[in-house]
Amino acid sequence: MQTGKKKVKRFSKFLNNKMDYILFITVLILLSLGIVMVLSASAPSALSETGKSYTYFIKQFICAIIGIIAMLFISKIDYRFYKKYYWAVYAGSVLVLLLVLVPGLGKSVNGATRWIKVPILGQFQPSEISKIGLIIFYAGYLSDHKSELKDFWKGFVKPFLLLVPPIAILYFIQNHLSVSLVIGIVTCVMMLMAGCRVLHFLLAGLVGIAGVALIVIKELLKGESSSSGSFRLDRIKTFFDPWADATGTGYQMVQSLYAIGSGGLFGVGLGNSKQKYLYIPEPQNDFIFAIVAEELGFVGCAVIIALFAVFAWRGIVISMKAPDMFGSLLAIGVTTLVATQAIINIAVVTASIPTTGMALPFFSYRRNCTCDTSSFCRNIAEYIKSRFKSLDKLQFTAYIFIMREINS
Repeated sequence: MQTGKKKVKRFSKFLNNKMDYILFITVLILLSLGIVMVLSASAPSALSETGKSYTYFIKQFICAIIGIIAMLFISKIDYRFYKKYYWAVYAGSVLVLLLVLVPGLGKSVNGATRWIKVPILGQFQPSEISKIGLIIFYAGYLSDHKSELKDFWKGFVKPFLLLVPPIAILYFIQNHLSVSLVIGIVTCVMMLMAGCRVLHFLLAGLVGIAGVALIVIKELLKGESSSSGSFRLDRIKTFFDPWADATGTGYQMVQSLYAIGSGGLFGVGLGNSKQKYLYIPEPQNDFIFAIVAEELGFVGCAVIIALFAVFAWRGIVISMKAPDMFGSLLAIGVTTLVATQAIINIAVVTASIPTTGMALPFFSYRRNCTCDTSSFCRNIAEYIKSRFKSLDKLQFTAYIFIMREINS
């Protein structure tokens, strides 16, 4: 009996240690798996496109190093500094989305103008900057207006109206519905955690669901395949029966399901995927989880999903221990951002929801060197350390790497 109590006590100390080993080890495992899977999934495509199997892997690795080095400099800024300028951050987050309209700067990929070209760094999506900027803005705005959060107009309607400009730009100009959805979810979670009434969200949710249902039904009845948003309608139809057009709109989903089915319980073995050989388009990007399922099987996928669950759990714990509301909302915003993108990506790859462009954090190939998330999360960690001796900055070390792989 005494031995059992000692084991429980040791495990309790391990969970609450000033160095969050659980989160730190979880991130290291996710990063290691992500790098290995990018190398495995991208090799055939890279060889076909550039004649070199390691092209994508090298670019990903170099970008990660650049991001970490930049983080070491920026992280010396006190995270509370951002709160002073959260309105300026909001304005910058909206304006940066409009850069895709600048001639010679914006670039269209697969019919969507979501990218901008930057010398040396190449191309990246400005929405990646906006996602972090809006988290900073809402953390500052909600913490400054916490006395108004129970009021319907001031605490619910007004914050949502501030979300209209970036969402409108993403949807109508960049044609980027998936990022709009992610930003909306992150904002809602931050507002709920800040103290907004759940009833307000329930009422707004019912109205929103009814509106979306009416639009979808109207489009389905009309069958307007020539409309500007027809590809979304096609994706919804494909979701219900991907094999109806297995070589057209349903091709990517069907190939993804073939990969998942081929993996079985334990997978075909690392590096032995067949679907990555130009069957799944760009397998190192949004559909990399299908290659993971094929090579590592159900067991490998379950382990990765469990690791993301542990990551979210520790992120929530860290948010609860933050010394102020601003820091807490920053932490929960970043945690929600990563968790939401992981959930959507896995749901798309497994054909649980209609196809949409969403990267898998830590895994999908991206050249976005966004070190801002890493920096202010480390700022929070250092400030928590000064206020709570039981915590250490390594509780947020995991966040150093969060935005290395993320896109929308």
